[in-house]
Amino acid sequence: MRPERLPDAAALAARIPDGARVALAADYAGSPLAVVRALVRRGARELRLLGVPQLGLAADILVGAGCAVELETAAVGLGEFGIAPCVERARRAGRLVLRESTCPAIHSALQAAEKGLPFLPVRGILGSDLVALRPDWRVIDNPFSPHDPILLVPAIRPDVALLHVPLADRAGDLWIGVRRELMLMAHAAKATVASVERLVDGSLLADPLRAPGTIPALYVAAFAEVPNGAAPTALWGEPADLGALEAYARAAASPEGFARWLDAWLAA
Repeated sequence: MRPERLPDAAALAARIPDGARVALAADYAGSPLAVVRALVRRGARELRLLGVPQLGLAADILVGAGCAVELETAAVGLGEFGIAPCVERARRAGRLVLRESTCPAIHSALQAAEKGLPFLPVRGILGSDLVALRPDWRVIDNPFSPHDPILLVPAIRPDVALLHVPLADRAGDLWIGVRRELMLMAHAAKATVASVERLVDGSLLADPLRAPGTIPALYVAAFAEVPNGAAPTALWGEPADLGALEAYARAAASPEGFARWLDAWLAA
């Protein structure tokens, strides 16, 4: 089936049900902030966010707005502007489940789902304190070599991979360039929903230069053209608006400041 082309970010947000496990890429890989704004406007609830492999501004907004109740991620923050203040407040208040992970564990868990496997082995985490914090991970003896422990991480199959990409063709093929983690997200998730900076004519899969960096439409449930859909974060070749990010970090440092920022952002 061909993916559905939707009119705007609000229509994309309507495809993400309350309680969904939503995979999000890091801020540097296309943050779908226009769809996040639509989720907040809708009053989405009980979202469980998976950072691939880390979370940033989108997660902080969703937690601060009361839309997200669980994070699984290797890290969460605002980069050079410090911690994610809404996430930290919610964690300290006990309003947020935070499942600590690592980049290799998250990628391996998604690769297991991509391949239809129940788990994949990971070695580098052994010996860290993190293993004790994750009772869902298992340490076993390597069946091919005695006295050689190996860690197993269970597959993660998100309900939705939520992306913002710079290009798509009108058939719904999504160009992601070198951001291969977005391909992994689309393969592993039950559904992929994408906002697109701009649409192009012709087939991206027919272009030998773009095809290797293109998610085929068969992995995409819905897409919509949403210009400036990642602002104020960076998008391939387009720098982040550092002034806007700094202003967010200052405002969100207090609950009252975040509330004022959110009201203005939603009204924009």
